[in-house]
Amino acid sequence: MPTVFCERGFRFFFYSNECSPREPVHIHVRKSGVEAKFWLNPAVQMAYNYGYDSRTIRELLDLIEANRYLIEGKWNEFFG
Repeated sequence: MPTVFCERGFRFFFYSNECSPREPVHIHVRKSGVEAKFWLNPAVQMAYNYGYDSRTIRELLDLIEANRYLIEGKWNEFFG
């Protein structure tokens, strides 16, 4: 599970062996055993949420949007 970055205690990562064929670019976010998944294209949007409240989801959406190019770059670097 490559970690893309960590901020405010959240770990932003993707699974290296997730799905075949590979899904479009997305990011998972975990903190304290709670996880959510977000699609990056065409717009950042939540795919699923297992435990975060709505305020935290808004915070995560903002962090992902601010780091979108970093996430896409790490994804492309890892998966080629």
